[in-house]
Amino acid sequence: MNLYSELALFYYLPTMLKKSSSKKSQGLWNNLRSFLIINLCIAIILVIFFCPKCFLSWDGIVGVIPDFFYSFIITMALSFGGSKIEDYYDQRISWISYPLKRLICTILTYLVYSFVVSFIIVFSFAYLQGQFNLSKIPWSSILDFTFVPMQIAFVFMAIFTTRSWLLEWRKSAIEAEQLRSEKLASQYQGLKDQLNPHFLFNSLNVLSNLVYEDADRSAAFIQKLSKIYRYVLDVQHEELISLEEEAAFARNFLQLQKIRFEDSLEFNIQLQQVNKYFLPPLSLQLLLENAIKHNIASQENPLFIHIIQKEDELWVSNTLQLKSGNTTTNKGIGLENIRLRYLHLSNKKITITQTQDEFLVQLPLLKIFK
Repeated sequence: MNLYSELALFYYLPTMLKKSSSKKSQGLWNNLRSFLIINLCIAIILVIFFCPKCFLSWDGIVGVIPDFFYSFIITMALSFGGSKIEDYYDQRISWISYPLKRLICTILTYLVYSFVVSFIIVFSFAYLQGQFNLSKIPWSSILDFTFVPMQIAFVFMAIFTTRSWLLEWRKSAIEAEQLRSEKLASQYQGLKDQLNPHFLFNSLNVLSNLVYEDADRSAAFIQKLSKIYRYVLDVQHEELISLEEEAAFARNFLQLQKIRFEDSLEFNIQLQQVNKYFLPPLSLQLLLENAIKHNIASQENPLFIHIIQKEDELWVSNTLQLKSGNTTTNKGIGLENIRLRYLHLSNKKITITQTQDEFLVQLPLLKIFK
């Protein structure tokens, strides 16, 4: 720190401390004001409840003033103690982890506090009003008068206990949801991160074989691949993509594969209402790669791939003519990736059906409600 910075800090520090102190004082004053107003209202309600006729005449109002101050002091003492007891146990015993222990400790502590405080206030008011002298204290009468403040204490205890439990439950629920959201986001991003290397590896593997077969076809493959990979980069961070865009990508992808397989590969895409439906990006690419990877595609046995929309589902099927060594295509990165992404995004599941001649995957089409 240079000399100018030190002088600036020395000059502005008192102002900064003053502002901080002012904000703290303002907050304390606001809390105190709310505390006094709430207890004032409670005291008024109590006086009206116990003596509604007192407010029908001026003499009655004047006569009830001592009772009002008595009620005001009682409610302030009980509410202040209740809030402090809740603050004390909030830092030591969790409602979520130890609910029964917390409830018992709160009830016992508050009842003891309420009895002691109520007894002291009743004793003090009765003595100041000259109802007894210290040589002859009516302990039984004082205990009887303490019964009413204890009833009020039960109400305060119920309010503070319920409020404390709800606040901690809400805090716990928010933290749990945040952790869940962060975990799901991390898992979903991990699933999407699989797509780029998976697609690139397969495409380069195809290209390496094609280069030795036909230079012109390999050049066309590279040009088409660059456009398709641009789409992969554009959508890799999206959670959902429109059916129209995904179908256009699937068409380009299959045309890319046609460069390699020529007449050994045939495909058909039939869509209807493409604008209002969505699905996880690159879902079709994974299914199409699976179909080409696991099945024979030759002049004698062409591979047929069909993408057909049926209401709110997209049916992706291919003729089943497995390569030697494969017994099923119902496994691997592609299908598991799609299944998990649907699990994170909705409660809908993909359906996989394998018959003797066909392999079918039914993708639920999702809607975005605004």
